Amino acid sequence: MSKQKNRTNRQPAYYLLTLGCPKNTVDSEGMAMLLQGDGYRSTANPDAADILIVNTCGFLESAKEESLATLNDLARGKRRGQKLVAAGCLAQRNGDEIVRHVPGVDALLGTRRWMEIVPLVDALRSDRTSQRYSLLGDPEHDDGVVVRPPAIGGSAYLKISDGCNAPCAFCSIPTFKGKLRSRPLAAVVDEAAGLVRGGARELVVVAQDSTDYGRDRGEPDSLPQ
Repeated sequence: MSKQKNRTNRQPAYYLLTLGCPKNTVDSEGMAMLLQGDGYRSTANPDAADILIVNTCGFLESAKEESLATLNDLARGKRRGQKLVAAGCLAQRNGDEIVRHVPGVDALLGTRRWMEIVPLVDALRSDRTSQRYSLLGDPEHDDGVVVRPPAIGGSAYLKISDGCNAPCAFCSIPTFKGKLRSRPLAAVVDEAAGLVRGGARELVVVAQDSTDYGRDRGEPDSLPQ
């Protein structure tokens, strides 16, 4: 019997909305592939979803307002048994504010914990209480290789690191992205190869500070490799 039939008589569905920058897009693609690999199907209709996920942005005030408004709209339309997850930057930076303004949120998922989306939604769907889940902070392991969808239009993003060590007075990113955390070079290379096999002819490297890649791992010159 398949995993999805063990869980329910029908394939559970998720609705995933991405706000913000290309780095959020990469994380959302990773979440989508993990969910699909575990028997969940994607839907563009929030009313048809069992799980609602918003990958939020909190960099600018306007982005914060958009994220809160989007979460509120989905929370107001929730049906019985439907779960709402606030993921990404605003959840990491202002999780308490999200809970205060959007009490219908069932879980917070931080910027470095997105790879735990499957156990999170499984827990939400099996929990009959009103418990709110919070997965913030650093994961216990590095962000390894994540299966990505086929490239659309021949171009794909390749995220090489998260966070930033630069103490710029005008930038709030380190307050919610944390210090630089470079992905292992082997994981980056493997993902790049997978994207090329999936149809990508151009890879766009994304990071908070791509010039600092590898410095936290004692490999400051590894990117040109």
